[in-house]
Amino acid sequence: MVDAVVSFVIERLSDYLIEQAVSLGSGHEVCLGSGVREVESLKRDLQWMVCFIKDAEDKQVENPLIRQWVSDIRDIAYVSEDVLDRYMASNRRQNGLLTTCSSMFDRYSMRREIEAIKHRLSDISRRCELFGLRRIDKVSEGGSHALCRLKQLRRTTSFERNEINVVGFEDDIRKLLAKLLENRPQRYLISIFGTGGLGKTTLARKLYHNIKVRNRFYHRAWVYVSQDYKTRDLLLRIIKSFNMEGTPELEKMSEEDMERYLHKSLQGCSYLLVIDDIWQKEAWMSLRRAFPDNKKGSRVIITTRIRDVAENLDEITFVHPLRFLTPSESWQLFCEKAFHHINDEGLEKLGREMVLKCGGLPLAIVVLGGLLSTKKPQEWLQVRNHIWRDLKNGSIEISHLLALSFHDLPYQLKLCFLYLGNFPEDSEIRIKRLIRLWVAEGFIPQNEDIMEEVAMNNLLKLINRSLIQIAEISTGKIVTCRVHDLLRDLAIEKAKELNFIHIYDRSENSVSSSAISSSRRQAVYSGNWERCLWLQQSNSILRSLLFFIVHGELSAITKELTTICTKYTLLRVLDLENWRIGGSNSSSLPKEIEKLIHLKYLGLRNTAIHHLPPSIVNLIRLQTLDLRMSTTPENRHTQLPTEICKLKELRHLTGTFSGHLQVDNLTKLQTLKSVEGDLWTRINPEKLVNLRELSISNFYAEQRVFTFDSIAKLKSLRSLSVILARPVTPSKICFFGSLQPLSQCQHLQELSLNGRMESDLPRNLHELLPNLECLSLRSSYLKNDPMPTLEKLQNLMILQLGFSSCFVKKMICRENGFPRLETMILLVGALEEWQVEAGALPVLRALSVGKNSKLLVERLRSIRLPSQADFDRVNFI
Repeated sequence: MVDAVVSFVIERLSDYLIEQAVSLGSGHEVCLGSGVREVESLKRDLQWMVCFIKDAEDKQVENPLIRQWVSDIRDIAYVSEDVLDRYMASNRRQNGLLTTCSSMFDRYSMRREIEAIKHRLSDISRRCELFGLRRIDKVSEGGSHALCRLKQLRRTTSFERNEINVVGFEDDIRKLLAKLLENRPQRYLISIFGTGGLGKTTLARKLYHNIKVRNRFYHRAWVYVSQDYKTRDLLLRIIKSFNMEGTPELEKMSEEDMERYLHKSLQGCSYLLVIDDIWQKEAWMSLRRAFPDNKKGSRVIITTRIRDVAENLDEITFVHPLRFLTPSESWQLFCEKAFHHINDEGLEKLGREMVLKCGGLPLAIVVLGGLLSTKKPQEWLQVRNHIWRDLKNGSIEISHLLALSFHDLPYQLKLCFLYLGNFPEDSEIRIKRLIRLWVAEGFIPQNEDIMEEVAMNNLLKLINRSLIQIAEISTGKIVTCRVHDLLRDLAIEKAKELNFIHIYDRSENSVSSSAISSSRRQAVYSGNWERCLWLQQSNSILRSLLFFIVHGELSAITKELTTICTKYTLLRVLDLENWRIGGSNSSSLPKEIEKLIHLKYLGLRNTAIHHLPPSIVNLIRLQTLDLRMSTTPENRHTQLPTEICKLKELRHLTGTFSGHLQVDNLTKLQTLKSVEGDLWTRINPEKLVNLRELSISNFYAEQRVFTFDSIAKLKSLRSLSVILARPVTPSKICFFGSLQPLSQCQHLQELSLNGRMESDLPRNLHELLPNLECLSLRSSYLKNDPMPTLEKLQNLMILQLGFSSCFVKKMICRENGFPRLETMILLVGALEEWQVEAGALPVLRALSVGKNSKLLVERLRSIRLPSQADFDRVNFI
């Protein structure tokens, strides 16, 4: 495990050496040569020690001296990183560039500290022989391997939400589905209970996304509870999950106001609520008042590990205990995870032997399958021997199996997995946020072009090993993920051993001065700023600071934020997402933000901070600046200082921007969203050579036509969303011009256009956009059937024709049309007839039709959809 930390520091040293080599040129070798040589020597010494760490970690359980040796290596790695970062921080020019010829004092100080580190390493090296440690050269599955898969990575993986593995749950699904859909008007609860890892959430999710269920209940919501919950927070998340129209400003509502709002909103309709992972009866009791028994057949599903909680929760409760899998079901689930066919009888016998020891627990089986799927057949026996050492009462102890799977990870995947311990229990983690955090932390090899893709590949590897679960999928892509409670506990346990993270949760009195003072990363879950004891106790070498649901008055937050910027000058990540600030005034970042010169990720999403000082120019390493929803009713847009143009490393800029936005020369920018339409017209896109994702909103111009000429200059663009302004009068209506210029964007995969088309879609659309995978058209006002044009798009997987997209009564999908389309959403109100010829839509998985569509159910039943077994796959929205 320590190998992950040491290897990470070696990567940091390598990055520094490369950076210096680039900045030095040929004329400065005398000036910095000695300093670089010292860093190079330290790097080689650490690389030598990594070879012994694997053997040491295997032996440390039984030998406290070796355990101390491993701890010493960890501390030396951290000290090396600190020396490097302090040196780089102290040698900046006023213009924000690193100094090439540093002062004699700084150079001498750095050399002296490195010599002290090397002396400690020399002492540790001598102990290797004393402890009988063997050198093990382990080739890591790192950057070079990932680079070899770049071509594979660039192809978007399509996921289907409904394809949830339910091996062994078939009878459970039939029984629970009948309970959900039975013609019984009273509201009642369905309790699914069983031990951790048995598949309660998987089963509930399968029911929640069932097409019949989606069509039966007018409103649906899902909320995770966990052991530590707050009723107001649960109500807030439930309201957001219901996604009701006209939702008021929730942040200003009291708990009682939210209860009344929910009760009133749900009074006249059927609803389904899933409350996942309840530990106490009081959790439902505190929510029950908000959910009326309106005799509309509403249902509530809860999942819990505790029988007493599952029983007698409400006047009517159906309790469903979840059983363990049978041996045959266990083997089927294992094969689906590890492989599909096995021809070696000896290997099958070995596999069945290990699966049997999992005791029918699905989580243990899929983790074992994920582990063995990465192994060669000759390595299975080694895994079996590891498992047999930790058997308890003839079965695998789940914690040992999870730990074995963790220890088998390459060091970069270990760091990515440990980082998940920062996030609160049962939270859904946005994929884009997680990937950008991993990149900012330095867990991904610092290759300019493909860091995000390598990070995504790491995520998929952790998913394939069943260490991360997919939570939400949209347009065929993973949007959010989550970590099972048992795996999160493992991540926190291992991370604490490495001083990798510390979690401050005032509600649990989790204040340990020793843990806080030595931790590299701090996650803050709750508590007012005024009483944040961690701020006084934490050390100045923090690299990451992440806040979750922090309350406080504006003055207190501003004061403490200034303290943070002054004290934690080595921060790479400062994530203030979802700050809850008392009062209605908005806030500004303090000028002292300029001191965070190592900062790579600044998260201000969903805060009232919408003003950035000019001193932000000093954040020369900043990669991600997230200002989404960081506005107030008084300030609906964010205006960035002109100095933003000097942040040359910026890769992702998100928010709602207006005024002046000087990003023309940010050549590394990959994401820009969302930009007001008139603002986009003032941006020169020619230098935005790496821009991949662009969102333009509220476009209006005197000429009333949005042309794609400027978009055509974005050669790397993969995702484009444009929303035209709503007209004040008919004479002010804007139109989309010709799509022809988009033919220059050969990498474009996603296109979303909200507004009128000047004419129908071009017949050669398949030639203009050959790689298009996702298309959404809304308010397009097309006059003719678009299907003959759209069905020629060979790579299209998702199609949405939204409200007012076209006004036709008849559509025809011809033979061989839409060869790769998996999801179709038709919200065409005028549609009365839809013909689907044999051979069309061969791989369609999901079809959604507007409830108010004139396309009648009886006519839908007659439509032949070759890939669908029955009509239940049609969803009405």
